Amino acid sequence: LSPGAKMGCFTFIKVMMILFNLAIFLSGGTLLGVGIWVRVDGESFVNIFGALSSSILQVVNVGYLFIVIGAILLVVGFLGCYGAQKESKCLLMMFFSVVLIIFIAEVAAAVLALVFTGLAETLLTGLVTPLLKEKYGQDKTFTDIWNITMTKVHCCGLNNYTDFNNSYFYRTHDSYPMQCCDMQDPCNDTLAAETKVEVRPRAIATSCHPHPCGCLLQGCFKEILKEIRTNAGVAGGVAAGIAAVEIASMAVSMYLYCRLDEK
Repeated sequence: LSPGAKMGCFTFIKVMMILFNLAIFLSGGTLLGVGIWVRVDGESFVNIFGALSSSILQVVNVGYLFIVIGAILLVVGFLGCYGAQKESKCLLMMFFSVVLIIFIAEVAAAVLALVFTGLAETLLTGLVTPLLKEKYGQDKTFTDIWNITMTKVHCCGLNNYTDFNNSYFYRTHDSYPMQCCDMQDPCNDTLAAETKVEVRPRAIATSCHPHPCGCLLQGCFKEILKEIRTNAGVAGGVAAGIAAVEIASMAVSMYLYCRLDEK
């Protein structure tokens, strides 16, 4: 290519790099703002998006998740956008390094999730069950989120109704949440142990404890895991798309970095 063509190609890629990372920066700012909103006024977030948000987002702490992701996107977007605009080799290398670290972490997390699903369940149980015992019935936002989850996903607790044994809610009401007994109140251990749900057409047999009249009510972790497996193709496609964007971003940043030496 002639010097003019090379310069035109460099300028085009530089502009695309700036616009792409500006979009990432703005997305990060939006997520950060939403995360702060959830932490400050989580009840209004649940009221607006509770019926539409996925069961996974209802179980995890949405506020902290959005704040972390938003902050990371802000940093990545700033490094890529400002580094390309100023043609700074230092910032471009920092952008490449941060995206590479994120890519490696995502691959490692995916491998661990596939290979150590049982370990992930154990870790999640160890983290979430104490929170259920301590906060459910005491923290209004936490309680509302779990009530929405258990009602819409048709589940009880993380593993089953025994997650609420010796909990603040059980000590206060001498009963389990109504969702554990098909919305019957009071809900005692005998009723909770025998509560059944209708078998859905796409239910996975391994997550259902057979009962003469249907399936015994499961914990939310099993139901969410079932939904993840059902939508594994979509999740895999999204993950592949994100990986492709990250690889392309690293390639473009390295192209700009190397071309700066020729200018």
